[in-house]
Amino acid sequence: MGDAEEIFGADVSLVHHRSGGAHAAACAPGILDLLADVRARDGLVLELGCGSGPLTAELVAAGHRVIATDASSAMVELATERIGSGAEAIGQLILPRDPLPEADAIVAVGHPLNYVQSIQEFDAALISIAASLRPQGRLALDVCDLEWGCRNLSSVGRAGDDWAIIIEFTTPAAERFDRDVTTFLPNQDGSWRREREHHTSVLVDTARLPALLEQHGVEASVRGSFGEERLPHGLRALIGQRRGSP
Repeated sequence: MGDAEEIFGADVSLVHHRSGGAHAAACAPGILDLLADVRARDGLVLELGCGSGPLTAELVAAGHRVIATDASSAMVELATERIGSGAEAIGQLILPRDPLPEADAIVAVGHPLNYVQSIQEFDAALISIAASLRPQGRLALDVCDLEWGCRNLSSVGRAGDDWAIIIEFTTPAAERFDRDVTTFLPNQDGSWRREREHHTSVLVDTARLPALLEQHGVEASVRGSFGEERLPHGLRALIGQRRGSP
Protein backbone atom coordinates (compact mmCIF):
# COMPACT_ATOMS: atom_id res chain seq x y z
CA MET A 1 0.00 0.00 0.00
CA GLY A 2 2.91 2.33 0.58
CA ASP A 3 2.73 5.33 2.86
CA ALA A 4 -0.71 6.08 4.24
CA GLU A 5 -0.54 9.54 2.71
CA GLU A 6 -0.59 7.91 -0.75
CA ILE A 7 -3.93 6.07 -0.29
CA PHE A 8 -6.09 7.05 -3.25
CA GLY A 9 -4.06 9.30 -5.54
CA ALA A 10 -5.54 12.02 -7.70
CA ASP A 11 -6.86 9.85 -10.54
CA VAL A 12 -8.34 7.11 -8.36
CA SER A 13 -9.97 9.77 -6.21
CA LEU A 14 -11.45 11.48 -9.26
CA VAL A 15 -12.84 8.22 -10.64
CA HIS A 16 -14.45 7.40 -7.30
CA HIS A 17 -15.96 10.88 -7.28
CA ARG A 18 -17.30 10.66 -10.83
CA SER A 19 -18.67 7.14 -10.39
CA GLY A 20 -21.05 8.39 -7.71
CA GLY A 21 -21.61 7.65 -4.03
CA ALA A 22 -24.18 4.85 -4.15
CA HIS A 23 -22.91 3.18 -0.98
CA ALA A 24 -23.00 6.42 1.00
CA ALA A 25 -26.45 7.23 -0.34
CA ALA A 26 -27.76 3.82 0.72
CA CYS A 27 -26.29 4.11 4.22
CA ALA A 28 -27.18 7.76 4.84
CA PRO A 29 -30.84 7.36 5.94
CA GLY A 30 -29.96 4.80 8.60
CA ILE A 31 -27.01 6.81 9.85
CA LEU A 32 -29.08 9.98 10.04
CA ASP A 33 -31.69 8.12 12.09
CA LEU A 34 -28.99 6.89 14.48
CA LEU A 35 -27.71 10.46 14.88
CA ALA A 36 -31.11 12.09 15.49
CA ASP A 37 -30.35 12.80 19.16
CA VAL A 38 -26.95 14.24 18.22
CA ARG A 39 -28.64 16.65 15.84
CA ALA A 40 -31.20 17.58 18.50
CA ARG A 41 -28.45 18.74 20.87
CA ASP A 42 -26.40 20.38 18.08
CA GLY A 43 -23.58 17.92 18.61
CA LEU A 44 -20.44 17.68 16.51
CA VAL A 45 -20.04 14.82 14.00
CA LEU A 46 -16.58 13.60 13.01
CA GLU A 47 -16.54 11.75 9.70
CA LEU A 48 -13.62 9.46 8.90
CA GLY A 49 -12.81 8.46 5.33
CA CYS A 50 -15.15 11.06 3.85
CA GLY A 51 -13.87 10.51 0.30
CA SER A 52 -15.17 13.23 -1.99
CA GLY A 53 -17.97 14.00 0.46
CA PRO A 54 -21.17 12.12 -0.49
CA LEU A 55 -22.08 11.26 3.11
CA THR A 56 -20.75 14.62 4.29
CA ALA A 57 -23.24 16.36 2.01
CA GLU A 58 -26.10 14.30 3.49
CA LEU A 59 -25.01 15.14 7.05
CA VAL A 60 -24.69 18.85 6.31
CA ALA A 61 -28.04 18.92 4.52
CA ALA A 62 -29.64 17.35 7.60
CA GLY A 63 -28.31 20.20 9.74
CA HIS A 64 -25.35 18.50 11.41
CA ARG A 65 -22.13 20.25 12.34
CA VAL A 66 -19.46 18.12 10.65
CA ILE A 67 -15.70 17.76 10.62
CA ALA A 68 -14.93 15.66 7.52
CA THR A 69 -11.59 13.89 7.18
CA ASP A 70 -9.82 11.51 4.83
CA ALA A 71 -6.36 9.94 4.61
CA SER A 72 -6.07 11.07 0.98
CA SER A 73 -5.24 14.70 0.29
CA ALA A 74 -6.77 14.31 -3.19
CA MET A 75 -10.06 13.21 -1.63
CA VAL A 76 -9.92 16.14 0.79
CA GLU A 77 -9.61 18.54 -2.15
CA LEU A 78 -12.65 16.99 -3.88
CA ALA A 79 -14.70 17.06 -0.67
CA THR A 80 -13.79 20.71 -0.15
CA GLU A 81 -14.98 21.54 -3.68
CA ARG A 82 -18.26 19.70 -3.06
CA ILE A 83 -19.05 20.90 0.47
CA GLY A 84 -17.37 24.30 0.55
CA SER A 85 -18.09 26.15 3.80
CA GLY A 86 -20.95 23.79 4.71
CA ALA A 87 -18.73 21.75 7.04
CA GLU A 88 -17.03 22.96 10.20
CA ALA A 89 -13.75 21.74 8.71
CA ILE A 90 -12.44 19.35 6.05
CA GLY A 91 -8.93 18.00 6.34
CA GLN A 92 -6.51 15.11 6.15
CA LEU A 93 -6.44 12.62 9.02
CA ILE A 94 -4.55 9.34 9.00
CA LEU A 95 -5.39 6.54 11.41
CA PRO A 96 -4.04 5.43 13.77
CA ARG A 97 -1.25 8.01 13.60
CA ASP A 98 -3.19 11.24 14.02
CA PRO A 99 -5.13 12.27 17.13
CA LEU A 100 -8.89 12.65 16.79
CA PRO A 101 -10.87 15.64 18.04
CA GLU A 102 -13.61 15.03 20.58
CA ALA A 103 -16.99 14.55 18.95
CA ASP A 104 -20.60 13.69 19.75
CA ALA A 105 -20.68 11.19 16.89
CA ILE A 106 -18.07 9.45 14.77
CA VAL A 107 -19.19 8.00 11.45
CA ALA A 108 -17.58 6.34 8.45
CA VAL A 109 -18.66 4.41 5.36
CA GLY A 110 -16.46 2.73 2.79
CA HIS A 111 -14.57 0.80 5.53
CA PRO A 112 -11.74 3.36 6.00
CA LEU A 113 -10.56 1.68 9.22
CA ASN A 114 -9.57 -1.38 7.20
CA TYR A 115 -7.01 0.65 5.24
CA VAL A 116 -4.26 0.09 7.80
CA GLN A 117 -1.18 -2.10 7.88
CA SER A 118 -2.11 -4.60 10.60
CA ILE A 119 -4.80 -5.80 13.00
CA GLN A 120 -2.88 -4.04 15.76
CA GLU A 121 -3.22 -0.72 13.90
CA PHE A 122 -6.93 -1.40 13.34
CA ASP A 123 -7.47 -1.98 17.07
CA ALA A 124 -5.46 1.12 17.93
CA ALA A 125 -7.61 3.19 15.55
CA LEU A 126 -10.84 1.83 17.04
CA ILE A 127 -9.64 2.51 20.59
CA SER A 128 -8.74 6.05 19.57
CA ILE A 129 -12.25 6.50 18.16
CA ALA A 130 -13.81 5.26 21.40
CA ALA A 131 -11.68 7.66 23.44
CA SER A 132 -12.73 10.60 21.26
CA LEU A 133 -16.45 10.03 21.73
CA ARG A 134 -18.06 12.32 24.26
CA PRO A 135 -20.54 10.86 26.80
CA GLN A 136 -23.61 9.52 24.98
CA GLY A 137 -21.66 9.95 21.75
CA ARG A 138 -22.76 7.80 18.82
CA LEU A 139 -20.61 5.48 16.70
CA ALA A 140 -21.67 4.32 13.23
CA LEU A 141 -19.13 2.88 10.80
CA ASP A 142 -18.78 -0.04 8.43
CA VAL A 143 -16.03 -2.64 8.68
CA CYS A 144 -14.79 -5.43 6.41
CA ASP A 145 -15.26 -8.73 8.21
CA LEU A 146 -13.21 -11.86 7.53
CA GLU A 147 -16.08 -12.96 5.28
CA TRP A 148 -15.25 -10.11 2.91
CA GLY A 149 -12.31 -12.16 1.68
CA CYS A 150 -14.57 -15.13 0.84
CA ARG A 151 -16.53 -13.45 -1.95
CA ASN A 152 -14.54 -15.17 -4.72
CA LEU A 153 -14.04 -11.97 -6.68
CA SER A 154 -11.17 -11.92 -9.17
CA SER A 155 -11.77 -8.64 -10.98
CA VAL A 156 -14.52 -6.12 -11.69
CA GLY A 157 -14.75 -3.24 -14.13
CA ARG A 158 -17.03 -0.22 -14.46
CA ALA A 159 -17.09 2.74 -16.81
CA GLY A 160 -18.84 6.04 -17.46
CA ASP A 161 -18.57 8.64 -20.19
CA ASP A 162 -15.43 10.17 -18.73
CA TRP A 163 -13.93 7.46 -16.53
CA ALA A 164 -13.26 3.74 -16.25
CA ILE A 165 -11.94 1.53 -13.49
CA ILE A 166 -10.75 -2.07 -13.21
CA ILE A 167 -10.20 -3.64 -9.78
CA GLU A 168 -8.36 -6.93 -9.35
CA PHE A 169 -8.85 -8.65 -6.00
CA THR A 170 -6.57 -11.01 -4.10
CA THR A 171 -6.65 -12.42 -0.57
CA PRO A 172 -3.06 -13.42 0.20
CA ALA A 173 -3.93 -14.20 3.83
CA ALA A 174 -7.04 -14.72 5.94
CA GLU A 175 -6.72 -11.25 7.46
CA ARG A 176 -5.60 -9.42 4.33
CA PHE A 177 -7.40 -8.16 1.26
CA ASP A 178 -5.53 -6.57 -1.67
CA ARG A 179 -6.79 -4.51 -4.58
CA ASP A 180 -4.89 -3.54 -7.71
CA VAL A 181 -6.78 -0.57 -9.11
CA THR A 182 -6.35 0.66 -12.69
CA THR A 183 -8.10 3.86 -13.71
CA PHE A 184 -8.62 5.51 -17.10
CA LEU A 185 -9.37 9.22 -17.49
CA PRO A 186 -9.46 11.43 -20.61
CA ASN A 187 -6.81 14.03 -21.31
CA GLN A 188 -7.58 17.39 -22.89
CA ASP A 189 -6.25 16.22 -26.26
CA GLY A 190 -8.76 13.35 -26.39
CA SER A 191 -6.34 10.61 -25.40
CA TRP A 192 -6.81 8.55 -22.26
CA ARG A 193 -4.31 8.16 -19.44
CA ARG A 194 -3.93 5.10 -17.24
CA GLU A 195 -2.90 5.03 -13.59
CA ARG A 196 -2.43 2.05 -11.33
CA GLU A 197 -2.49 1.78 -7.53
CA HIS A 198 -2.08 -1.11 -5.09
CA HIS A 199 -4.12 -1.06 -1.88
CA THR A 200 -3.82 -3.41 1.07
CA SER A 201 -6.54 -3.71 3.70
CA VAL A 202 -6.87 -5.81 6.82
CA LEU A 203 -9.90 -8.00 7.46
CA VAL A 204 -11.16 -8.35 11.01
CA ASP A 205 -13.33 -10.68 13.03
CA THR A 206 -16.05 -8.13 13.73
CA ALA A 207 -17.65 -10.38 16.37
CA ARG A 208 -14.86 -9.45 18.79
CA LEU A 209 -15.22 -5.67 18.35
CA PRO A 210 -18.08 -5.04 20.82
CA ALA A 211 -15.99 -6.57 23.63
CA LEU A 212 -13.01 -4.40 22.65
CA LEU A 213 -15.15 -1.27 22.66
CA GLU A 214 -16.78 -2.26 25.96
CA GLN A 215 -13.34 -2.11 27.56
CA HIS A 216 -13.16 1.52 26.47
CA GLY A 217 -16.58 2.70 27.57
CA VAL A 218 -18.62 2.13 24.40
CA GLU A 219 -21.57 -0.25 24.17
CA ALA A 220 -21.73 -1.54 20.60
CA SER A 221 -23.28 -4.15 18.34
CA VAL A 222 -22.48 -5.53 14.89
CA ARG A 223 -25.34 -5.48 12.39
CA GLY A 224 -26.01 -6.12 8.73
CA SER A 225 -27.12 -2.56 8.08
CA PHE A 226 -27.41 0.94 9.54
CA GLY A 227 -31.14 1.03 8.82
CA GLU A 228 -33.27 -0.47 6.07
CA GLU A 229 -30.44 -0.99 3.58
CA ARG A 230 -28.47 -4.24 3.37
CA LEU A 231 -24.70 -4.04 3.36
CA PRO A 232 -22.73 -6.15 0.85
CA HIS A 233 -21.60 -9.63 1.90
CA GLY A 234 -18.75 -9.36 4.40
CA LEU A 235 -19.36 -5.72 5.29
CA ARG A 236 -20.73 -5.05 8.78
CA ALA A 237 -22.23 -1.99 10.46
CA LEU A 238 -20.58 -1.31 13.83
CA ILE A 239 -22.99 0.79 15.87
CA GLY A 240 -22.41 2.02 19.40
CA GLN A 241 -22.88 4.65 22.06
CA ARG A 242 -20.52 5.87 24.75
CA ARG A 243 -21.73 5.57 28.34
CA GLY A 244 -22.29 8.59 30.53
CA SER A 245 -24.41 11.72 30.55
CA PRO A 246 -23.96 14.36 27.81
